Amino acid sequence: MNEVSNEFKSLRMPGMAQCWTSLLETRKIDGLSFYEGLQMLLQAEKNQRKENRNARLISAARFRYQVTIEELNFDVARGLERGKIMQMATGEYIKQGAPILITGATGMGKSWLGTALGYHACLMGYKVAYFNIQKLFETITLHRVETTLSKFFDKMAHMDLLIIDDFGVKVMDGQQLLDFMELLEDRHGRKARIIMSQLAVADWYDVMLANTTAADAILDRMVHTAYRFELKGYTMRKPQN
Repeated sequence: MNEVSNEFKSLRMPGMAQCWTSLLETRKIDGLSFYEGLQMLLQAEKNQRKENRNARLISAARFRYQVTIEELNFDVARGLERGKIMQMATGEYIKQGAPILITGATGMGKSWLGTALGYHACLMGYKVAYFNIQKLFETITLHRVETTLSKFFDKMAHMDLLIIDDFGVKVMDGQQLLDFMELLEDRHGRKARIIMSQLAVADWYDVMLANTTAADAILDRMVHTAYRFELKGYTMRKPQN
C-alpha cells in the first residue's frame, strides 16, 4: 500500500498520495467501489493543485496585507456597500479590463479593500501584481539601469490585475509620468487595475503637472468607465501606544 502512495508522489500527485494515505488510515477504502475511489483521488489532486496555484499567485502578488473579502467590515455610511463589493468579487471587472478607483483619507481602509479584491482575484486564478507607487517607480528605475525595462513592462502588461497603492502621495516628475502612462497604455481596455489614493479624483491632475499631455492621457485611461469607491468616516487604524 505504501508503494502506491510513493508512486503517486513520484508522479508528482501529492493530492492523490495524501488522499490514498487517508483512506488507508481511516479504513474507508474497503467500502468504496473502484469508481468512487478514483473520483475521490482525482478530486483530491485537483483541489491540491488549485491550492498550490493560489498560494503561488498570492505570493507573487506581494500584497502589503493578507486580507479576504470576508474580513471587510461592510458599512454603507463608510462607502463599503456589500452589494457593490460582492459585484466586484465576481471578477467581471477583470474580464472587462476595467479600472477600480478607491479614494479616501488616511486610515479609511483603502489598502485593505484593494488588497481584499486582489487576494480574491488570486483565488479565482488571476495573476495579480501589487505595488506601492513609490516602490513601483523604484522598481522601474532599477530595471532601466539594468536595461530590462521592456521586459518589466511586458510582464506587467500580461498581469490580469495591477494594483497601485498610494497614488498621488507626491508630484510625479516627467519621466515618472511617461513610465506610468506606458503602464496604463499597455492595459487600457484589456487588463484591469485598481488605484488607491488619499486624493479625490478631482485633485489627481495636480500631481501630474510636469507633463499636462501625459496627465490628460493618464486620467483618460484611469477615470472613464471606472468603478469607484469613496471611503469616508472614522479611521480604521489603531492608535499607537
